[in-house]
Amino acid sequence: MIVELSHRITDGMITYPGVPGPTLGVHLSREDSREVYAPGTEFHIGTITLAANTGTYLDTPHHRYADGPDLSQVPAAKLADLPGLVVRAADRREVVLDQGLDVRGRAVLIHTGWDRHFGTEAYFDGHPYLAPESAAWLAEQGAALVGIDSLNIDDTPPRGGRPAHTILLGAGIPLVEHLTGLAELPQEGFRFHAAPPMIAGMGTFPVRAYAVVVP
Repeated sequence: MIVELSHRITDGMITYPGVPGPTLGVHLSREDSREVYAPGTEFHIGTITLAANTGTYLDTPHHRYADGPDLSQVPAAKLADLPGLVVRAADRREVVLDQGLDVRGRAVLIHTGWDRHFGTEAYFDGHPYLAPESAAWLAEQGAALVGIDSLNIDDTPPRGGRPAHTILLGAGIPLVEHLTGLAELPQEGFRFHAAPPMIAGMGTFPVRAYAVVVP
């Protein structure tokens, strides 16, 4: 079974306050393409302008560190077919992880339920985030990837620090923010996938995140 874990990207949607929404357009319309191809043959070629932090997206170390690996330099093995673990953290603003969990080599997905607010003003205020000490513990334990179904893996006060980003990306651990659908996953027994295009010089980009539940 495949479980969808991504938000749809639509024209003008706002993912994060202050980040512009995407603009969808047309390079070649079906009508115009009729002048290019044989009778009865038509195509549509669309365009999109978007900020890299749109929808459900991946952070690579380059997002935080100028000399960190970018989207084209993080191996696919760190982004796809990872054994997954869901941590249930509903009704908690600061998420502190149980240090008895086996997280080594796993995609650790933090299920807060905050995705229920996506697309509304409520999504932007008072969102859950990962406690800095838990981020440090995940790095020490060798988690493969960390994801969350919230606005940010860090708390986001004005001019605030970003300790989880700093710790995890500094340890070479990719992050996936704005996940959805984690309620549909078992705690374990699934493989997680979230690979972006190989774009040089960029640290973040939307992904089609999903999980394959092992029978």
